[in-house]
Amino acid sequence: MSVYTITLKNCAFYARHGALQEEAVLGQRFFVDAEFELPAGRALSDDDLSATMHYGHAFEVIEKVVTTTRRALIEALAHDVALALCDRFPMIRRVAITVRKPSVPIVGILDHVEVRVEHRP
Repeated sequence: MSVYTITLKNCAFYARHGALQEEAVLGQRFFVDAEFELPAGRALSDDDLSATMHYGHAFEVIEKVVTTTRRALIEALAHDVALALCDRFPMIRRVAITVRKPSVPIVGILDHVEVRVEHRP
């Protein structure tokens, strides 16, 4: 079976995830990439919008999970996003969610911490 991939890159949200109390109080930006593997079919052969995933709706699912839940670990957050997307879009064959946290409360200089979770329903 043929497949195709849709990717949403660098979706930005303000949320309150993290293990420290200060992170819950202050919040910070989080960035999410979502990569979806979908079965080829009418979307490709017939140019049929109803046979694919709506990017805007996928963004809304990601936004809801990231901004309305609170997780200590971005690993758990990425997993929550993956499960919510697979629940909303049953045609997904594989989803990979990457969460980036630029303001990491550690001693050291770095650009961000990043976690990637893959899920196959």
